Amino acid sequence: MKDQILLVQNDALAAIAAAPDARSLEEARVSVLGKKGSLTVLSAGMKDVPPAEKGEIGQLLNSARTAITAALDAKQADLQEIADRAALVGIDPTLPARALPAGAVHPLTLLRERAVGILRRMGFALADGPEIEDEFHCFDALNTPADHPARNAKDTFYFDSGKLLRTHTSSVQIRMMEKCAPPLRITAPGTAYRRDEIDSTHLSAFHQLEGLYVDTDVSLPDLKGTLEAFLREMFGADTAVRFRPHFFPFTEPSFEIDVKLEVKGQAPRWIEVAGCGMVDPAVFEAVCQSRKDRAYDPEKVTGFAFGMGLERLAMIQWGIRDIRLLIENDVRFLRQFA
Repeated sequence: MKDQILLVQNDALAAIAAAPDARSLEEARVSVLGKKGSLTVLSAGMKDVPPAEKGEIGQLLNSARTAITAALDAKQADLQEIADRAALVGIDPTLPARALPAGAVHPLTLLRERAVGILRRMGFALADGPEIEDEFHCFDALNTPADHPARNAKDTFYFDSGKLLRTHTSSVQIRMMEKCAPPLRITAPGTAYRRDEIDSTHLSAFHQLEGLYVDTDVSLPDLKGTLEAFLREMFGADTAVRFRPHFFPFTEPSFEIDVKLEVKGQAPRWIEVAGCGMVDPAVFEAVCQSRKDRAYDPEKVTGFAFGMGLERLAMIQWGIRDIRLLIENDVRFLRQFA
């Protein structure tokens, strides 16, 4: 059997050395190391070797397998090098490479990172929540009545299960209050969905930035000062900001916020950028019922909340006239922000 092992090894090494291509090399490997290969057949015959010779025969088999495997690897490397050289025939590697345009962060991402950075410096922690929501977190806990238009299937994307795509990121406020006791100061950027007709000012999927601050002595002046500081940091220290009374089911009192847009060659005009207000006590009561404690007792805590559309902020920031430009991935448009 010793002679057979040496013969198989020598024949295999010769076949490997003579293999002109990868296919021939694979055939040589299979003929020796495959399931029915010559060395595999010899290895199966170990059961018939006398016990006194098993150690020596086994060592020879292992040595042959090692030598054959090493020869296969070396030959494969040689064939790959030959193929690489052939692929470079006719190519001048000294020619300069083609210039590739540099990528850039999307304007909405730039704006979100800037807005979140401002709020984090003001003490707001970053929060997140699911985009597929239930009616409790999206509507009920936010004091939205059953007959509110936003709960209609014509305005909101519902699933057969009864769940829905969140219509605002305010649902994150409820989830964070359920999870964390006051004081709580968070900002929640994310995507929201509504059944809006897509036009120059509306999208069915858009981005919002929410904020919530709850403590034992949060007041309306805190809300006003926070948002004025935020907007002037976003748009410039001289930005004019005004608050207009409004109605939202989850805040009382409620306001819409405008900034005065001044574009060269155009008359100054007020642009709505956000909604805000003091958290309605009914919201705190819903959270207490969900938590099964009185951590958010409206007799003991107060808070303010605000929300704004990032697309609208981007349109104001850069004078974009059509919101659809932000989702069309037109390189000619996006290159301006590179």
